[in-house]
Amino acid sequence: MTTPTAVIVLAAGAGTRMKSSLPKVVHPVVGRSMIGHALHAAAGTHPDHLVAVVRHQRELVAAEILRNNPDVIIADQDDIPGTGRAVQCALDELLRSGHSLSGTILVTYGDVPMLDADTLNALVRSHDERGATVSVLTTIVDDPTGYGRIIRDETSGDVCRIVEQKDASEAERQIREINAGIYAFDGEFLRDALMHVGTNNNQGEVYLTDVLAQAYQADRVTNGVVLDDQWMAQGCNDRVQLAELAAEMNRRICVGHMRAGVSIVDPSSTWIECDVRIDVDTTIYPNTVLRGRTEIATGCEIGPGTTLTNAQVGPGCRVPAAWVSNTRLEGDTIVTPFTSIER
Repeated sequence: MTTPTAVIVLAAGAGTRMKSSLPKVVHPVVGRSMIGHALHAAAGTHPDHLVAVVRHQRELVAAEILRNNPDVIIADQDDIPGTGRAVQCALDELLRSGHSLSGTILVTYGDVPMLDADTLNALVRSHDERGATVSVLTTIVDDPTGYGRIIRDETSGDVCRIVEQKDASEAERQIREINAGIYAFDGEFLRDALMHVGTNNNQGEVYLTDVLAQAYQADRVTNGVVLDDQWMAQGCNDRVQLAELAAEMNRRICVGHMRAGVSIVDPSSTWIECDVRIDVDTTIYPNTVLRGRTEIATGCEIGPGTTLTNAQVGPGCRVPAAWVSNTRLEGDTIVTPFTSIER
């Protein structure tokens, strides 16, 4: 499998439905900002270049991006709306920096925190194997309301076009296969196609989906890759979705630790952030929160009712009903309940 020439992460949206002074993509999910999760997944494809497109609250978003990955190229979207325009701004920034667009370019979003590198790499692999000009991740849902519908060629199975909800006919709205919004493009075709994309739609935006339609009309391979795990492409628009995503990510983190040899008495009341490390034969009791870069050695008993933040816990420790932050506990330490240790 070839590695991408570039991954473009779109993070220019206003995120007004979050009703927050913080930019949407800066909100944390299990210990990492949404944009941090997106950059982590993108970096896992080992691209030549990683670009993030920003606009609203530009300084805050750019600072969070560079805090997570100082090698990211920041591109600014202008006043022209739409995902297509955002990608065009990213391509322009790559060209200004003297980089080639030849090869595969991935496009993803800064508000899809569960998307991982394995999924992106699978998209690139399928794109390569089919010799596609455009590949898009899709998924099948029970209620497709609000999503772009995937229209496929009845003979080849290729994706003919993607129709947004507001532009869809009644028949098209019945289609349950939707656009997950993650793409792999032939970079040079993408650049040329975007020059011909207009705003002739109900939103008055430059749609990235129109590039796929152009490729299909030019008899290029337009590949649709069905994603079985809908959570991988679940975006976040408000705090309800933020909580749902956090709960599902936390559930998976707990499952991962349990399968690796950690006992978690009540996963539903246990919250473990993504950078926490726990060794085998440790038991986590209910109502426990493990945050930051906490590391717990083997044979410990943590909780109930304990919060550890950036704590290093040696083997055989017992930490019931305590608050421990930025502290190292030597092996076999027994912490008195209702103790706060902070350094």
